[in-house]
Amino acid sequence: MSEDILGLDPQEVWKYFYSLTRIPRPSGHEEKIRSFMADFGKNLGLDTIVDDVGNVVIRKPATTGMENRERVVLQAHLDMVPQKRSGMEHDFENDSIKAVIDGDWVRADGTTLGADNGIGVAAAMAVLASTTLEHGPIEALFTCEEETGMTGAFGLKSGQLNGGILMNLDSEDEGELFTGCAGGLEITVVLDYDKSPVSEDFTGLSIRVSGLKGGHSGMDIDLGRGNANKIMNRLLYYGHKRHGLKLASIEGGSLGNAIPRESMATVAVPAQQSGDFLEDLAMLSQNVQCELAVADSGLRVTTVPVEKPEYCIEASAVSRLHNMLYALPNGVMRMCDEIPGLVETSNNLAVVASCDGVLKVDCLLRSSVESARDDLEMMIRSIAELAGAELVPGGSYPGWKPDPESMILRSMREVYKAKFGKVPKIKAVHAGLECGIIGATYPELDMVSFGPTIRYPHSPDEKVHITSVGKFWDFLVESLRNVPGV
Repeated sequence: MSEDILGLDPQEVWKYFYSLTRIPRPSGHEEKIRSFMADFGKNLGLDTIVDDVGNVVIRKPATTGMENRERVVLQAHLDMVPQKRSGMEHDFENDSIKAVIDGDWVRADGTTLGADNGIGVAAAMAVLASTTLEHGPIEALFTCEEETGMTGAFGLKSGQLNGGILMNLDSEDEGELFTGCAGGLEITVVLDYDKSPVSEDFTGLSIRVSGLKGGHSGMDIDLGRGNANKIMNRLLYYGHKRHGLKLASIEGGSLGNAIPRESMATVAVPAQQSGDFLEDLAMLSQNVQCELAVADSGLRVTTVPVEKPEYCIEASAVSRLHNMLYALPNGVMRMCDEIPGLVETSNNLAVVASCDGVLKVDCLLRSSVESARDDLEMMIRSIAELAGAELVPGGSYPGWKPDPESMILRSMREVYKAKFGKVPKIKAVHAGLECGIIGATYPELDMVSFGPTIRYPHSPDEKVHITSVGKFWDFLVESLRNVPGV
């Protein structure tokens, strides 16, 4: 049960993480957690501010004798990604998260855990509440809506922060210090369509793709996992070409930064060909399962007879849709030349949905090279134009360029080596971090990102490594004690 995590070490971190699991906080619905954090700061007697966009800033004075140290901004985001297993009853706006201890990991019961970025928030809270830690002046910045557009980071105004160092607590590999991240661009492809009536010699069918792992579209994009939208389109394309399948509706994926795990389509099949179609669908599904046997072995394709749709998308629009979804890129486009193992450019074909004569396809493009990201956008634009669709650019965020001369990076590198007997890895990450956005507003900030080990964020398999949380906390405490003087 969730209460069991209260007995984990370090208790000063886990008790606050437990509190966070009790408070619903999906992106865009953060009123409860914002109020909780504001009360937390005020009850400690600390200077607490809630800004116009919903960020919470809590300031704590230096401990005695540490007043001359550089002011540190501890930064984490309040929101979490709401994902749950198929058939799971959970209301993310009202229900708490049920955390479970599983060996040396903590996970949730059928939903995302919210360790991304709840552990970072909990660690910052523990620093603010402590009466024994040694540290210089602290500003804790808790941003809002990071997972759905980094609204809080974008809304942060110049002059709100006074720190010279920013420690972002939102990385997911203990023992690694991150000094750079990719930028991103959200785009939507819009395809208008008409509907036509379905004759009586058709039968209705619901097709569902499920069982995929999904995951973080930045951290996990190179793992070769299945994309439910791509798989569904492959099945429908075959049925349309070979059996005259008609498409009534389609809905797959939910968030730009989550690899889509599920897709559902309602179709009409010529009654005389329904048996042959189901046989072909089973064969094609088995082919895809074999292709993903190592990377994503849980794929399931299920069908359920339903009432025949009265109207379906007219055939020419369906052809344009299938061709477009087949052609749109998904996954890794290029690996980084300078840093082995780092993805440079990728696209997540995140959401496909039809409604009221409009089909929308949401993509999230990431790249550490701005020109490469722009080129990928032009590729998608060209595909959209060939399909007679429109491309609508959405929000974008800048990358974070590594600073090899970073003072805080050098300090924390030495702290880690002294405490744990080895040198931490210095890395960049393909996922987006708020450092790039905050750094654009506060270019003088010396920034570094680190955290405990978290696996499979943005999916119901999300889990955090218990031992790594202890190391993360010890490292944070020692790093604050050793922050250079002003």
